[in-house]
Amino acid sequence: MAGKRTREARGPLLKDIVRDRYLYLLLLPGLLLVLVFKYMPMYGVIIAFQEYNIYKGITGSEWVGFDQFTRLFNSPDFTEILGNTILISVYKLVASFTLPILLALLLNELRSKLFKRFAQSVVYLPHFISWVIFSGILITFLNPVDGLINLILQRFGAMPIDFLGDVRYFRSILVISDIYKEVGWGTIIYLAAIAGVSADLYEAARIDGAGKLRQTWHVTLPAIRPVILILVILSLANILEAGFQQIFLLYNPLVYDVADIIDTYVYRVGIQEANYSYATAAGLFKSAVAMTLILTVNTIVKKSGQEGLW
Repeated sequence: MAGKRTREARGPLLKDIVRDRYLYLLLLPGLLLVLVFKYMPMYGVIIAFQEYNIYKGITGSEWVGFDQFTRLFNSPDFTEILGNTILISVYKLVASFTLPILLALLLNELRSKLFKRFAQSVVYLPHFISWVIFSGILITFLNPVDGLINLILQRFGAMPIDFLGDVRYFRSILVISDIYKEVGWGTIIYLAAIAGVSADLYEAARIDGAGKLRQTWHVTLPAIRPVILILVILSLANILEAGFQQIFLLYNPLVYDVADIIDTYVYRVGIQEANYSYATAAGLFKSAVAMTLILTVNTIVKKSGQEGLW
């Protein structure tokens, strides 16, 4: 009986594939990209359980089990690096969760279409600039010798500040620059969600005497809640990312104590010091935490009666 149901389910699936074959062909390049660059390299995680020797290869290297993980967790640097990663990620998560929603709500209330388009373009533009270019601009502005910010400070009689070399300012610069660059992308998603809210709901709220603030609280936010939850789940899955490109391009040895994260540590240990097994163990630990978080949060969201990722 089960085999019969399987064949019946397989029949419509094959018909759908034949009918929409051109759409599936369009999907093929993306699937190949994910397969080649995401799944095939997963074979390399084996070296996290080996004392990998580049000359012997994966098949010839000595198997050491969880020794690399034990070494990682016992490292005096690990606690500090993990703390930096979580702290920077949480700062960015809070900002990326709240500010795009607020900005989308404000842009949605603009009545001048010309000014609204201009404001949207200004907000979206930084997202499409690479971190290499954006970091170069930031370094130029914050240069302690002739940077624009320090020139302004000196005009007011203040001493120049090495913002990128001072542990008191570095994390704040990371978070603020990340907000400025990426807030527009989240705003696009929330604006699209707000555009899908039925106008009848707003009309009913106005008839009941609700002002703009109450309409936002009781109509707009509940309507876009599924989108908010999905983006939160995806953001939590990247809680240990913290932004490798941004930090790698901006940090220096003076701020390692507050800026060194798992990804930069893996780069230094794995690439620069050729300690591949140890670095892979650190990367695998990060991936395991991310998977655990996304499964846990998705389960909690579904149990609360909301739609999750699956």
